[in-house]
Amino acid sequence: MENHFQILQLIAIGDSKAFEELYNLYKDKVYNTAISYAQSVADAEEITQDVFVKVYNVAAAFKGNSSVSTWIYRITVNTSLNYIKKRDRFSFLRVAKKDTSVSDFVHPGVLLENKEDSQHLFKAMELLPDTQKTAFILSFVEELPRKEVATIMETSLKAVESLLQRAKSNLREVLEKQYPERRNFKK
Repeated sequence: MENHFQILQLIAIGDSKAFEELYNLYKDKVYNTAISYAQSVADAEEITQDVFVKVYNVAAAFKGNSSVSTWIYRITVNTSLNYIKKRDRFSFLRVAKKDTSVSDFVHPGVLLENKEDSQHLFKAMELLPDTQKTAFILSFVEELPRKEVATIMETSLKAVESLLQRAKSNLREVLEKQYPERRNFKK
């Protein structure tokens, strides 16, 4: 099946093969986005599962006002943000949000030679406001076109560019304070 909208229509009437096909088409994108937010394999797997349960349950509500890909990314971003807020609110063992010590998390898509820098970056990303974090993840981790990021975030292209500039500035500030010996964090 080539038309993702038609796949959703089949899912809406209970076609399990169509759901399996949609899952296979989007599971990696959903997981990669989720792990960028959650920074935990177990949490990313749970978010991925939640996303596909939501997609299955609301497939009939999809009206085609955006691409299926954009719609699934929007569900993934919202599910990820909600999951993290809930996890952090109920976790008494979690380190304070302002802690910027190096995280053990390494995004699975990061090249080995960039592993250490990515750990610093992902730890610093935890400090960004949700909108800046979302714009940054979708633009630089998922490498989506800015226009699609704007559509997913339901905002303007100009707003996305502004969010990205603020995110980069905030990340640079955090990283330079934490690691003054590493001045290569600039642009």
